[in-house]
Amino acid sequence: MTDEAKIDYGKTIHLPKTDFPRRAGLAQKEPELLKRWQAMGLYDKQRAASKGREKFILHYGPPFANGNIHLGHVLSKTLKDVVCRSYNMLGYDTPLVPGWDCHGLPIEWKVEEDFRAKGKNGTKDTDPVGFRQECRAFAQKWADVQSGEFQRIGVLADWKNPYSTMFKKSEAMIAAEIHKFLMNDGLYRGSKPVMWSIPEQTALAEAEVEYKDITSDTVYVKFPIKKGHEEFKDASVVIWTTTPWTLPGNRAVAYGEDLDYVMLTVQNVPEGSPVKPKDRLLVCDTLVDSFIKSANIDVVKNTHIYKGKDFAGVILHHPLHGKGYEFDVPMLAGDFVTTDAGTGFVHIAPGHGEDDYLLGIKNKIEVPQTVAGDGKYFEHVPLFAGLSVYMPDGKKGPANKLVTIAIAEAGNLVAKQQIQHSYPHSWRSKAPVIFRNTPQWFISMEKNDLRKKAIAEIAKTRFVPERGRNRIGAMVEGRGDWCVSRQRAWGVPIALFVNKKTGAPLKDAKVNQRIYEVFEKEGSDAWFDHPPQHFLGNQYDANDYEQVRDIIDVWFESGSTQGFVLEQRPELTHPADLYLEGSDQHRGWFQSSLLVGVGTRGHAPFKSILTHGFILDEKGYKMSKSTGTGMSPAKLIETYGADILRLWVTGSDYMEDIRFGENILKGHVDIYRRIRGTFCYLLGSLGDDFEKVKYAELSDMDKWVLHKLHEIDGTVRDSIKNFDFNGMTTVIHNFCSRELSAFYFDVCKDTLYCDAKDSVKRRAVLTVLDEVFNYLVHWLSPVLCYTTEEAWLAYKGVTMEDTTESIHLSTFPVAPKEWHHPELEEKWQKILAVRSVITGALEVKRAEKMIGASLEAAPKVYVADTALAKVLKTVNLADICITSGAHLVEAAVGGAFMTADVTGISVTVEKAPGAKCERCWKYTTDVGSSHQHPTICTRCAGVVQKELKSAAA
Repeated sequence: MTDEAKIDYGKTIHLPKTDFPRRAGLAQKEPELLKRWQAMGLYDKQRAASKGREKFILHYGPPFANGNIHLGHVLSKTLKDVVCRSYNMLGYDTPLVPGWDCHGLPIEWKVEEDFRAKGKNGTKDTDPVGFRQECRAFAQKWADVQSGEFQRIGVLADWKNPYSTMFKKSEAMIAAEIHKFLMNDGLYRGSKPVMWSIPEQTALAEAEVEYKDITSDTVYVKFPIKKGHEEFKDASVVIWTTTPWTLPGNRAVAYGEDLDYVMLTVQNVPEGSPVKPKDRLLVCDTLVDSFIKSANIDVVKNTHIYKGKDFAGVILHHPLHGKGYEFDVPMLAGDFVTTDAGTGFVHIAPGHGEDDYLLGIKNKIEVPQTVAGDGKYFEHVPLFAGLSVYMPDGKKGPANKLVTIAIAEAGNLVAKQQIQHSYPHSWRSKAPVIFRNTPQWFISMEKNDLRKKAIAEIAKTRFVPERGRNRIGAMVEGRGDWCVSRQRAWGVPIALFVNKKTGAPLKDAKVNQRIYEVFEKEGSDAWFDHPPQHFLGNQYDANDYEQVRDIIDVWFESGSTQGFVLEQRPELTHPADLYLEGSDQHRGWFQSSLLVGVGTRGHAPFKSILTHGFILDEKGYKMSKSTGTGMSPAKLIETYGADILRLWVTGSDYMEDIRFGENILKGHVDIYRRIRGTFCYLLGSLGDDFEKVKYAELSDMDKWVLHKLHEIDGTVRDSIKNFDFNGMTTVIHNFCSRELSAFYFDVCKDTLYCDAKDSVKRRAVLTVLDEVFNYLVHWLSPVLCYTTEEAWLAYKGVTMEDTTESIHLSTFPVAPKEWHHPELEEKWQKILAVRSVITGALEVKRAEKMIGASLEAAPKVYVADTALAKVLKTVNLADICITSGAHLVEAAVGGAFMTADVTGISVTVEKAPGAKCERCWKYTTDVGSSHQHPTICTRCAGVVQKELKSAAA
């Protein structure tokens, strides 16, 4: 054997070489990349690179600055970042201005907790400004913490210049927004029932309420008829309520005009029953059976049917008549009365319910104030003065029990029970809320046609998913006037003055401007720091005016961000192209922003709304930080890396509720590994310089891969515009795992490893791989922002110290039209189907130990379809199936390997003839034909000889 024959042919193979590691080490690598982005000013560089392009503006909804971020933040903020990065890649300018909601109960509650831990009461032991400064410092601390956490998950935004609702300019503009409603008569002070939190001592917005199941005391109560038709003499109307404590506030009873009612005469009652024989009771006909079962009585049912309208003009006694409740109780028609439960009659307490209040106002019924802010009856309430409905800790007080006893003693209790039902709770204190009548400031939904205009704007808005339109539309259609006042300390004050004599708010543009200028210079603390005359000027006497000390609902504040963010930042536009938050914001930020925009500007501040669902655990139960079931994003990032969490976000159907857990995350880790493995293979193959070949010189298979790129490029662009990042990620991953890793990469290894470096065939494959990398790294950059940056730097041969290169400064490449060949897709799907039959046959023989590697085989492929045979003749089946030979036979054969999925194809497997080439491992009959290289095939001998000469030269 010659010296040349002793060559280690393994060293002559062109194996992949790259510094891009297959093992990611994201937890260590990502902080380095983030530090590089911060050092190079990536966000500013991106803005400079995007200058002059059409803008796409996503308005970043402000999270509360009251603690570390949770998984909900990861979901929402990652989606915002992916949207902006994607549109930037499409060729838009996508500035993203982050911000924080820093006022209101979420922050004040936390600060109060800190005071309580020290044995103090924050609002009582500190002056208003001092307490507000504590809140401000707390909010700023957490805004800074969250800024770092959001940057760590990869959110690219203007972190050096965020917005905040507690900035002086912001507070001035929030007050100015309220003044706009004041001046257009949309703002008024009214006394009506609002949801009230006793532990928190403030009114709550619907968005601050969550519903939980509770066990309630329920009572059936008689209202004796005082005046009415003769047949009603000595009868009683029976109501049913789950809130007995509201009965001292009763002022009417409602009926359904078109409902059927009957008179029941009590016959037999069990011992101890509060009902007496011969009692005559009126109830709804369809509810008789459930009523007598609940009351445990026997009755005789009068066959006469009364219509609800027959009760018009009927006057009742209050069930506590004679005990301080001597007023008349009229019966009124109510369109909200249903037959779902109860008796078909509804007791009306105008101070304790929205429907009750509206019916009372319509009929000029008194709206009494019965329960104070601490949950106790006022001193003027007969029998029950000072009793608690709910205790300060949110637990049930004695009111229900004692009211029920008093009604029983008056002889008007029919029955009492307990039921479990859904009831509103404060999402902060977790305590049940009550509806109580209290003076508040409201924005009218009817004045200036606010409701009508808001609904019209909803019709113009794009909703993704579409069901969001009906959701927010129904909420706006059915909501009452917006209560915008809160009885707290931390927030922007409703900076108004009210005339003490007339009760009318002062409407003076000069006073409003003076307030704005003081707030802009000093912040809203000035409202509590300066005497009223400072704001009123010389035109008004402060002694004639009440200075309003209530603060503005935080939802109004966040809804006003359109004014001090979208309209004030020159890089942004108003309206924004997109608002993006969880689906709960249909009743929160989306709605408050809509109402502020329509009420002050005449249009919505957004063109589109994208909503995502909530996060559930692996079993489908709600996962939340407040219930202790949340998982720490910081710990997850330390374990897996931010890119894995980002892949989970985009790889999930986030428009629905999505599940999260270790097992689910591990599934996304597997997907990530396949994608990273694809990058690793591509970068290894593209490690050396090569001369690209023209499109015309590519093989059919090469052109098919480029066709797939063209096809997926269109899908990616459509997915971005439809905000379907789940679909986009899935398509890209499937391409990596199916067409590339499982086929093209596998088939091309022989060409890449064993052909001459400068051969046209090898350079053609490299040309395709280069395009594949370029498209993949761009497509995936909005999602895997860290990994694609690492891959891009490796591709460019750039070190971490270089501050000029970044994948995030480029845009998507545009796939040439010549790549588009649908006929190639059809052809190669047929070839791949045949290949699947062949590889199936090889697996059988491998299991039978007939062959080991597929290169030991030379299958015979029997094809009955002449047209298919013609297609197969255009390719080298042996190369396609990675065998040493393959023989096509145009005939069907029985007894050979076949599959149910692909008909008309059968395969037999034979051993490949010849010897194994020591270099390419194929079995050929020409091994040894070269005297200099007797252990390798002719193809390999020619390549080795050529490259040895080239190296020697």
